[in-house]
Amino acid sequence: MANAKKPKRKATLLGVGLDSDGHKRITTGPNFALVGGTQETHEVMTEKAIKINEKLKARGKRLETVSHEEFDDIAHEVGLKKFPAK
Repeated sequence: MANAKKPKRKATLLGVGLDSDGHKRITTGPNFALVGGTQETHEVMTEKAIKINEKLKARGKRLETVSHEEFDDIAHEVGLKKFPAK
């Protein structure tokens, strides 16, 4: 058991659009899955996910290796807002 390999960490962004115009939309990427939303909402979610990946790449990081604090910073940079927990 001493030589047992540690499983790789995996991380995925999940975006859920809660508004709807009757169409079913699903977009996946290397580390994200986006479902639902109107065309506009889905496009915004896709843009944010792509920008997050670009920011991660620019920092030489991957989603599974970035800290929660650094992810929060990146999310803020691309225009996502953090809502306080209730």
